[in-house]
Amino acid sequence: MARRLASCPGPAVEIPDAARARRFARDLLDWHAVHGRHDLPWQLDPTPYRVWISEIMLQQTQVSAAIPYYRRFLRRFPSLERLAAADVDDVMHQWSGLGYYARARNLHRAAGIVMREFGGKFPDNLDAIMSLPGIGRSTAGAILAFCHGQRHPILDGNVKRVLARCFAVPGYPGDAPVANVLWELSDRLTPEKGVAQYTQAIMDLGATVCTRSRPDCDACPLVTDCLAFEQGDPAAYPGRRAKPERPLREVQMLLIEDAAGNVLLEKRPPTGIWGGLWSLPEAPAGKRRPACPLPGVRMLAAGPDPEPLRHGFTHFELLIRPRRYRLTGPVDGVMDGDSHLWYNPLEPQPVGLPAAIRRLLSGVHG
Repeated sequence: MARRLASCPGPAVEIPDAARARRFARDLLDWHAVHGRHDLPWQLDPTPYRVWISEIMLQQTQVSAAIPYYRRFLRRFPSLERLAAADVDDVMHQWSGLGYYARARNLHRAAGIVMREFGGKFPDNLDAIMSLPGIGRSTAGAILAFCHGQRHPILDGNVKRVLARCFAVPGYPGDAPVANVLWELSDRLTPEKGVAQYTQAIMDLGATVCTRSRPDCDACPLVTDCLAFEQGDPAAYPGRRAKPERPLREVQMLLIEDAAGNVLLEKRPPTGIWGGLWSLPEAPAGKRRPACPLPGVRMLAAGPDPEPLRHGFTHFELLIRPRRYRLTGPVDGVMDGDSHLWYNPLEPQPVGLPAAIRRLLSGVHG
């Protein structure tokens, strides 16, 4: 019999018995055979390397947006060995525009670890995969399911939504008691056989039918057993975290040009926002006479300044106030190529640029 868990806030949640778990998996697999996605680029040759790259890209990105980046990334780094040997700037350049840049840094770090500690072979057990940077339990389980048919529950955003609605799990999935219930549901429902197909099926259902807003319940194979549908409000699940108002941070960015129209870029620290990417030098907001970041070099205001640009991050809004400058003398011998470079916006070099900086430069020189 199903047991009831009191650990979840709100009403207790029924964990399905074996018969319902089998029906759940069967209905999903039957639906997926007809309506699921079978021709995604990483499905055509599901090696651990290719699946790993896709899973990391899909952590914060929809499939349609990830596909062109995935194809370009694989053309540049067709193997784990090539990725490990690559310069991190090249990796960041291929990731530019996809956001959440820690994912790219972690991919590069993890590739190096696999080469050094696993003999160049991507590991095939859960704990070893989870020891790599940027890989959690759900991502590791998906890689093993797709590449080796191993039975591991997963709990990405799509799966959380499907399970929270089907079983009316109240509360925000980021809270530990709620997450624990969802993990138990995922484990109970994952079948012993056909794990790769089941894993893809439940991901696809969440991505294409049981969507965050306006779920297509008429097309859902689980609708007859869905408690959220029975309650008449599927969109109420999963519960959402209360969103505090995002604070506004303001920064002054220096658009410093040489006589040829090249723009000075500065490499950001490896951690923090845009970590490891190339950006414009910064100065505190409101400072009217910022110093030139190149030692011994003078610069003069060269307006008109571009319009301020607003860019949203997860936890804050950034207001960028660009100020335009030109140099008054030569800069030979004062550049450190590891921290500064001259960038030609009309003939861009292959370096990693944040989307906001790319947009700002495009507006000035486009």
